[in-house]
Amino acid sequence: MADISVALIKKLREYTGAGIMECKKTLIEVNGDINLAIEHMRKSSAIKALKKVNNVAINGIIRVKIFNNYGIILELNCETDFVTKNNCFVNFADKLINRISLDPAIDLVSLKKQFEQERVSLVSKIGENIQINRLGILEGEKLGMYMHRDRIGVLVSGININEILIRKIAMHIAASQPVFVKPEDIPNNILEKEREIQMAIAIKSTKSKKIAEKIIEGRMRKFENDISLTGQTFVMDSNKTVNEILQEQNARIIEFIRFEVGEKSEQDKFILKLRNK
Repeated sequence: MADISVALIKKLREYTGAGIMECKKTLIEVNGDINLAIEHMRKSSAIKALKKVNNVAINGIIRVKIFNNYGIILELNCETDFVTKNNCFVNFADKLINRISLDPAIDLVSLKKQFEQERVSLVSKIGENIQINRLGILEGEKLGMYMHRDRIGVLVSGININEILIRKIAMHIAASQPVFVKPEDIPNNILEKEREIQMAIAIKSTKSKKIAEKIIEGRMRKFENDISLTGQTFVMDSNKTVNEILQEQNARIIEFIRFEVGEKSEQDKFILKLRNK
């Protein structure tokens, strides 16, 4: 049997994109002939996965789990809505989140590496690109969660808050898509940029600088409230803000994570949020 070096396996992976074990197995079968290995892999089911690598995975499911003082949220993507109902796909998502619960310190890169071979096998079996897209972990004394049709998931960390209220807050976050917990959390560069925009709009609408400044202050308050959880009108009571609801029970929200299937970067989410306002 030919000596199958790590360098040879790495080279085959670079050519094919297949998993480490798949590359090693094929190289052993062909006595280390990399050209023959590529040919064999093209004829095998592994090539089915390779052809799917560049396909866009825009569907998928969200999984949320709370255990002890940890909350986990995970997004697993596929290409079509049909696959989201496939038992193998769903079981893979559940397996991932159960694995994370054993080691909440694990990061996304390590998780992907650990499950790469299984992911590639699943791609070959199902026939679609499948990607472990995002992972979020919260730690806190009191945690709440909400799932909406497997497409939106929310984790919330709070203090002095009961299970009913923290779930309602999670439902609110799912529906209203806040970006920050409170207005004070909004970075100065975002506020300054928005003020510049509002100044330009106000100057066009009035010749009075004094009136323009009043218009800007009102718009900035609305902007801050729109993108912060505590400033938003509570979805279950339009007469109160989320902050007022929390104050009634002397409760406080520390942090939250909201995942929706198909979202891009945090910056893209923020831009989309602003466009919808």
